[in-house]
Amino acid sequence: MTDPASGGAAGAVAFKAMGGTAAGGATLATIVVMLMTPPRSKREWAVGLISTVVASIGGGAIAVEHFGLHDWVHSTIGLLAFGGLIFGCGLPGWAIVRWIFNFIDKNRDASIDDVAKDVKEML
Repeated sequence: MTDPASGGAAGAVAFKAMGGTAAGGATLATIVVMLMTPPRSKREWAVGLISTVVASIGGGAIAVEHFGLHDWVHSTIGLLAFGGLIFGCGLPGWAIVRWIFNFIDKNRDASIDDVAKDVKEML
């Protein structure tokens, strides 16, 4: 069994290697999402990158506030947990943006009434 001090040190090194901030979790989420759902164009790549990073950081901040996780900042393990939380919050960002833009593209020539009916049927 690894002693807690060396495990914590390894975690701190990993966290620092990821950027030591929320950017680390957001970066990893972006890489995973881009590998799993490859963009079809350079524009889609840029949108995927931006939406995943924003979902990671914004969603992570919302989760921290909602669940009152501010005390985690006082320990290395807590900071690593923040990275995981931020990572998890970023994963659905690209998919949601992609679905929205596909819906908009599909209904490009529809009237606002038709779009409202479609949205109402979906909900």
